[in-house]
Amino acid sequence: MRVNQRHICRIATSVAILILSARPVSAQDRPSPVLDLGAGWVGFADDGIVSELPVAAAARWYVTPRISIGPEVTFIVADSHSHQIVTGNLTFDFLAPRNGVPRVTPFVFIGGGLFRTSEGFANRPPFSATEGAFTVGAGVRVPLSDRVAAGMDARMGWEPHLRLTAFISIGL
Repeated sequence: MRVNQRHICRIATSVAILILSARPVSAQDRPSPVLDLGAGWVGFADDGIVSELPVAAAARWYVTPRISIGPEVTFIVADSHSHQIVTGNLTFDFLAPRNGVPRVTPFVFIGGGLFRTSEGFANRPPFSATEGAFTVGAGVRVPLSDRVAAGMDARMGWEPHLRLTAFISIGL
């Protein structure tokens, strides 16, 4: 089969026109980065369930319209001890924004990082320990405006705990 220069030129011109005239569909645009601020309940497995109040902040950058990555920092302060959890999270949104408009979005996430515990005893010096951490969970976000959403998530993680969090997401 013989290919002449004229055919190659037509094909190359057609491909160039298609590439230069292609525009991303708005549904394929990545959402802007997001800041999540939340608080809730955490229960640690001990001789029973030890309940404490976590406060968390997370940032998410979308790498695709439905997948985001980013850090999360959680602080838990109790009477004689505190915990700090720092993880890098990967979040998968089951629904992407439709035509750039946010919608109710269920999601799942997984994260890994560090869990630090600090304890202060009356007659002993303070004690701190750091170990690896992971978290896995699911939740839902409900848009309140183009840039603000409210949501809840449930997760479990290591050090063994269950956590329920309500949060506000702010698009940057």
